Formats: sequence, C-alpha cells, structure tokens
Amino acid sequence: MPRPQRHFLPDVPSHIVQRGNNRQLCFFTKRDYKVYLDKLREYSVKFEVEIHSFVLMSNHVHLLATPATSTGISQLMQSLGRYYVRYVNGRYNRTGTLWEGRFHASLVDSQEYLLAVCRYIELNPVRAGMVVHPAQYPWSSFRCNALGKRIRLVTKHSVYLALGSAPSARQQVYCEYFRSKIPESMLKKIRESSNKTWVLGNMLFKKRVERQLGFSLPPFPRGGDRRSKGNNKSPY
Repeated sequence: MPRPQRHFLPDVPSHIVQRGNNRQLCFFTKRDYKVYLDKLREYSVKFEVEIHSFVLMSNHVHLLATPATSTGISQLMQSLGRYYVRYVNGRYNRTGTLWEGRFHASLVDSQEYLLAVCRYIELNPVRAGMVVHPAQYPWSSFRCNALGKRIRLVTKHSVYLALGSAPSARQQVYCEYFRSKIPESMLKKIRESSNKTWVLGNMLFKKRVERQLGFSLPPFPRGGDRRSKGNNKSPY
C-alpha cells in the first residue's frame, strides 16, 4: 500500500508528528531533550522554518511549523532526524533506527485551526496523564505562548499576535483556551488529518491549497471515480 504523500507550501503552517519506532523511547534524560531542541532551532533557522508550537513526549514529537519554502520542512526533519539518531546511538551504544519511518504532516488552515492545533500539541502531556496542567511540563512551548517565558526556538504566528495588543493580553487570551477540554470531534479531526496527511481546514482552504499544488487532495467525494476526472486535476 503506497504511503500517503506529504505536501508543503510556503507560508502555510503544518502539523508535524514523528514517532519512535514501535513506540519506543526517543528521549531518556534531560540532556536528550535539550540536544533535540537545540538542533531543532539550528535547523529551523538554516532551512527557514518558523516553529510556533512544540511538545517532546518520551516517544514522539509534535511540531506546528511554517516554512518559507516548499522544501524547508522536509530538509529540517531529515537533517534533525539523522543528527539525533547518531547522537542517541553514540550516547547509548545502540544501533539501528530510532524513528518510525517517515514523519507525518498535514497542512493547517491558520485562521480556523492554528490555535486549536497549538492547544492540541501543548495538552499532550495532560492527556497522557503525565501532568495536571501543561505549565508543569518543561518540554513544550506552553510556557512561552501562555506565560511569556522566552524560548528562542518559538516564533509567534500572526494569528497568535492578533489575540491582543500587548504580550500580557495575548497570554491571557491564550490561557483561556486551556480552561476546557478539547471536544472529541476536534481531537478526531486533528488526529485524522495528521495520520492520513489530509488538509486540516474548511473546503475553501482545501480548494486554495489544491490550486497552489495543481491537483486534488484526499479525502475525495464519495460515490464517484476520481480517476475519471482527467488525470486527477483539480477543477478549481
């Protein structure tokens, strides 16, 4: 079965997920988390990718990132993945792969879903039962986005900046998003789009993405044969 194809566009955010092979641990000590974040920042600068939100769990990683080019995210993740595998193998005297194949990524409609994905990412440790509140978890962007802690890796997206005219106002509004649980319907939508590399957005956003890419994207309408529409070209 062919692997879902990932697509990236300049200035369009992507939700990125990379998991440990067979759900094995990827981070073992505080030093490992710090090394990963340091290299993530280095490569994000090198390949012109802005990181808006992140969480490093023990066996997987979530990022919300916006590239300046269509190749930036792939270059970032490939370089970071190779470096970190070499680091882990050398430090712990191990061999073989660390990651579960390719990373997953889905394009995100920033106007409708960017803050929802940030919330989803930063609440991962809470859903996993590791902490009661996201501020208690040190390896995420929550303290930066919600509490104003300086994290050089994080670049604030324009949607976040529009939450208020001052940092304190933005942080207050951002914190309000975390006072209630994410609806199950939203959790399902975010997870499904990530796992299947679908676009996370409304139909207008999906059509705009298809116009930029030059072809149609799944999920396709049910009941018809999409292959009969002339080389699978988008009609929009």
